[in-house]
Amino acid sequence: MLKRGHAPAFKPLLEPARYKGAYGGRGSGKSHFFAEELVLRCVDDPTMRVVCVREVQRSLDQSVKKLLEDKIEAMGFGACFEVRAGEIRVLDERGRKRGLIIFQGMQDHTAASIKSLEGYRIAWVEEAQSLSKRSLELLTPTLRAPGAEIWFSWNPDLPSDPVDAFMRGPGVADDPEVICVGVTYNDNPWFRDTSLLADKARDQRRDPDKYKHVWLGGYDDKGEARVFRNWTVREFEAPAGAQHRLGADWGFATDPTVLVRCHLEARQLFVDYEAWLVGCEIDHTPALFDSVPESRRFFITADSARPELVSYMQRSGFPKIVAAIKGPGSLEDGIEFLKSYDIVVHPRCKHVIEELSTYSYRTDRQSGAILSELEDRRNHTIDALRYACEGARRAGPVRPPKRERREAMGAQGWMAG
Repeated sequence: MLKRGHAPAFKPLLEPARYKGAYGGRGSGKSHFFAEELVLRCVDDPTMRVVCVREVQRSLDQSVKKLLEDKIEAMGFGACFEVRAGEIRVLDERGRKRGLIIFQGMQDHTAASIKSLEGYRIAWVEEAQSLSKRSLELLTPTLRAPGAEIWFSWNPDLPSDPVDAFMRGPGVADDPEVICVGVTYNDNPWFRDTSLLADKARDQRRDPDKYKHVWLGGYDDKGEARVFRNWTVREFEAPAGAQHRLGADWGFATDPTVLVRCHLEARQLFVDYEAWLVGCEIDHTPALFDSVPESRRFFITADSARPELVSYMQRSGFPKIVAAIKGPGSLEDGIEFLKSYDIVVHPRCKHVIEELSTYSYRTDRQSGAILSELEDRRNHTIDALRYACEGARRAGPVRPPKRERREAMGAQGWMAG
């Protein structure tokens, strides 16, 4: 068996067990541990068959395939694998295909189709906090080959999430079939060699709640109050001919001036560029907007609270900038419009990502009950997105699909209006 060189915190996971889990915060190395261990397992046994799953996987870009490819190359095992478009083949010493690594989304499976995985010996569930109870109940009885294991890696969200109840619930600690470890960036000896240090320090300084959740792996105390759950982060390129929509929010005192760019495709909203600057002088605003590609070419809908700024930008080479149309209910209608789409955010839009993560409904200070009023903070890029989509929203009423409406009514009836 090949020698393992993992961080000490992961050592318990090297022991045999049917269910193995690693939970914790960003930078802890959970995914890297499981990726390296999977590669080593396949090299030890070329007949290994592995399925890497997520709750939803619309493309391989959302899978761990690229991470595995990088590990295979970095670990010097290129001759032991054959990387193909939709799978990774495991080769024996003669170069013959013996094992297989595939990538699938659990939502694509039914009780009948899941049987195709019965011969697999490892299932790795990445981002397991998103795994539904249905998917967990489909997966766990399926892998029944001798010595089969199911691995879970996740950043905790709510204690009620199925994976948390399954791997960390009452009585689980005494279950001999379960090994579960909690890890943070402090358990990762290589964390200081990453580009995450500045992000961690910033969150630790400015947002203790976010730091506890994102970096220390604590539960999201504001999880139930979060407005947006319908978004993901991944790299993408806008298609040629995309009809970009831009929205602007003006800064006041310590607030930033913001411009975002997005486009709609079917039921998806893609956000690919942002400009964001605190203390932006009026005469510097055109240069800020120019940092967003083609911002002078497409219509920009801007906050109408500063008509003099809208006029200034029109005279400064942005003739297609117009003021947003506000009125009773426009804020709530704009938020509901954004919630009715699957939002995909490019990683470079860091402030959009931050606000989508933290934007919440207000909670009663005494009872902790979630109110129907939206928090009026950390919402500058979200306001800009509302303005950007104003034309599409006003073109006709948009309601969430029936399934999403039922889920919203079940969880928080007051949000279903």
